[in-house]
Amino acid sequence: MIKEIDKSNIAECVNVIRKSFQTVADEFGFTVENAPRFTAFATTEEWLFYQLEYEHRLMAAYFSDDGKIVGYYSLPFLENSECELNNLCVLPEFRHKKIGESLLADAVTRAKSKNCTKMKIGIVEENKVLRKWYEAHEFIHTHTQKYDFFPFTCGYMERDL
Repeated sequence: MIKEIDKSNIAECVNVIRKSFQTVADEFGFTVENAPRFTAFATTEEWLFYQLEYEHRLMAAYFSDDGKIVGYYSLPFLENSECELNNLCVLPEFRHKKIGESLLADAVTRAKSKNCTKMKIGIVEENKVLRKWYEAHEFIHTHTQKYDFFPFTCGYMERDL
């Protein structure tokens, strides 16, 4: 079941985000030393609390049958009826069970209900599997950007809603 989270879920969401993004860090050789701002290392309870309480970001989680959070995403709303899908993730042991697709579909539905007409996302450009997954879900690659603080290239994608 997918539902919006509240303050009581933040610690569990942080753990899901960090554990989920750690597999990407491991695959591509990111460490706290060479990529301290990468999601697996930079996500904290304080940061998610700030996003929830002060940015009023929509945050949702996929809850397993036993009530544990196994997937997560957040959705800040931008100008021009756009939104940005952030931190869509699923715990490694729950992947390949359509949970990511369910979370993405939920994000699209919620974004449309808030009159969002375009969804954007940033990914690790070198992660070809993830890029293909998003392309299979109607996202179009728009550009890349290299930042000095990351040992990878950021790829940007978007999808009309």
